[in-house]
Amino acid sequence: MKFVLTVLKIAYVLDPNLHQIPEDPQPIEGQQQDVVVLEQPKDQRKKRVEDEKLGRGHILDTLSDRLYDLCTNVKSPRELSEALEFKYKAKEEGTNKILISKYLDFKIADTKHILEKVHEWQVMMNKLRILKIILPETFQVGAIIAKLPPSWKVFVKKLMYKSKDISLYQIQKQLRIEKEARKRDGKNFVQDNLMSTIWRPNRLRERVFSLV
Repeated sequence: MKFVLTVLKIAYVLDPNLHQIPEDPQPIEGQQQDVVVLEQPKDQRKKRVEDEKLGRGHILDTLSDRLYDLCTNVKSPRELSEALEFKYKAKEEGTNKILISKYLDFKIADTKHILEKVHEWQVMMNKLRILKIILPETFQVGAIIAKLPPSWKVFVKKLMYKSKDISLYQIQKQLRIEKEARKRDGKNFVQDNLMSTIWRPNRLRERVFSLV
């Protein structure tokens, strides 16, 4: 909005400290007055009115139908700009609070895929970054570790007691390795149980035959 007004060289109409144009000078009796000087304030007022009208029109053209209906009665482009800026600033502050609340409440449950949840968390961090809420990488890594589910307690302890800080890339790599290891351990556990189930009836059958 301001960019367009700047290009048109009428952004000055949004300045809250914009000076008032002086009244028309009164001719002094017995002295010859310069016509240009006498007409100058009138020309300035005419240009100011035209620029304000043009600026107001450009601002209204950027609005949605609902906002247009709400703002169409505001005649001053400066007042219109201030009202919109206040509205969007309040909305942005509300968005900030919601995102911060979501960040603080964010949890990684056992029922969810760890890496998918970490990706969701990174998307949230990118939104905060757009809003100019920047958190150090060390803090972000610590937050991911702290939000891991209880079943990852041993893994968490191992990371917490590392002497060197790790990056976001490294924590994701460690999570991927741990996830694959857990998957292999789960398969081995199932296979061991299956073999144990098969082995026990065979041993029982052998004992029965030995008693006959």
